Amino acid sequence: MMKIKYILAITLVVFTIIILLSPASIYAQVDPSGANTGTIKDVAAKTVGQPTLEEVANTAGHNKISINIIWTMIAGFLVMFMQPGFAMVETGFTRAKNVAHTMGMNFLVYAIGLIGFWICGFAFMFGGVGAIGALGGTPGLTNMLSINLFGKTFDIIGYSGFFLNGSVYDVGVFALFLFQMVFMDTTATIPTGAMAERWKFTSFMIYAFFISMLVYPIYGAWVWGGGWLSDLGTNFGLGHGHVDFAGSSVVHLVGGVAALAGAIVIGPRIGKYTRDGKSQAIPGHDIPMAIIGTFILAFGWFGFNAGSTLAGTDLRLTVVATNTMIASGAGALAATLLMMWKFGKPDPSMMANGLLAGLVAITAPCAFVPSWASFLIGAVAGVLVVYAAFFIDQKLKIDDPVGAIAVHGVNGAWGVLSLGLFADGSYGDGWNGVAGTVKGLFYGDASQLGAQLIGTITCIIFTFVMMYTFFKLQHKFFGIRTNPEDEISGLDMPEMGIKGYETE
Repeated sequence: MMKIKYILAITLVVFTIIILLSPASIYAQVDPSGANTGTIKDVAAKTVGQPTLEEVANTAGHNKISINIIWTMIAGFLVMFMQPGFAMVETGFTRAKNVAHTMGMNFLVYAIGLIGFWICGFAFMFGGVGAIGALGGTPGLTNMLSINLFGKTFDIIGYSGFFLNGSVYDVGVFALFLFQMVFMDTTATIPTGAMAERWKFTSFMIYAFFISMLVYPIYGAWVWGGGWLSDLGTNFGLGHGHVDFAGSSVVHLVGGVAALAGAIVIGPRIGKYTRDGKSQAIPGHDIPMAIIGTFILAFGWFGFNAGSTLAGTDLRLTVVATNTMIASGAGALAATLLMMWKFGKPDPSMMANGLLAGLVAITAPCAFVPSWASFLIGAVAGVLVVYAAFFIDQKLKIDDPVGAIAVHGVNGAWGVLSLGLFADGSYGDGWNGVAGTVKGLFYGDASQLGAQLIGTITCIIFTFVMMYTFFKLQHKFFGIRTNPEDEISGLDMPEMGIKGYETE
């Protein structure tokens, strides 16, 4: 024991001597605060001596775009991680006998949507968007099909970038593709919840190609791709045109309306309604799974909303992220209190859907409103989702096992309209080519609410007509619903060939 003490003492003395005798030049080379790391000396000069002004400027510009692209990519990765969140929410809210089927749809919609968007969806949506400066420019995305009406140009659909071909083989374009592809996947997965427990898997696969290649990209082009809805400001003086920062309409309303059309065509699950039309509750099998999935979605939503700056150098992303958080909490709390007031119990499924409703609603206005407005928007969403879910289920007799229509459809519409009310003019100068910041009705620009209303109505009509027609034709010629025997016994074995839970 004494030997160990002597060894430790000698070691301490040796280290002390080394530190005290170390030359001062060593300390001059280190930078514990980081203040002197990354200076003009780190710019490689082409000639001997100090870097030229051009080299310094080029390095600064390169670093700025690098920050933006890295931020956009990380945000895209977060949004991709929302897919297991959707899978867990939908599977938890449905029955154990359909676990493999519900999970399978949520899994494969990612792969099919990705391929469909790569083939033509991206080209239709962003083929004419032009240069996005935050990503260093997006060369090649310059072709837009347009028509002339009333002396105005209406941009309809892009047509550059099919298969991400050589004309768009650019780092900025590829970053945009990855980020926008995972947004599309969110839309595509929404109907898998509303049509769960009775949808033929082969029919679902065809649907996934259709929505990723046509429906989502076309409406998306009108809002985000430089299309006619974004031009309502420049063409008709309606605010800044239809403004949707991160997708309350482009992503969620499209998905919610598609879910509505699909749920109508496919019909309710066996046993959902009695002979006299009374709604029967069909409980989900795993509430903890659904709650965990909800938290995963809330986490990914920071990438969804804040990532839509497409720029890590746009510090407004802090406001976006914080507003997103506040609205989600307000939605969850409002739904919980309403359920307790109406039924005496909070209902964890409504708590989860209230949080998701708040997130959906704040997605469009998150960059343009103050925190008090984000709280109000989220709280209203939490109330809307409860009443909408019961109205859809009990009055319209539309069976939506997870409440997707109420969460994404109803609150997608509320989100874009709320922007037209509460945008406070603190952000958005030059948005959609219109000078000045974005302001809503309560801050002096009633026309912005008009643009939001036009975009919302257009989305509902276009999406419903397209998806209802698609589902009706598909049902007529191929059938979209499983047979009654399989639905009653469970879809895992007949549709997927494997059980989700092996009980023996």
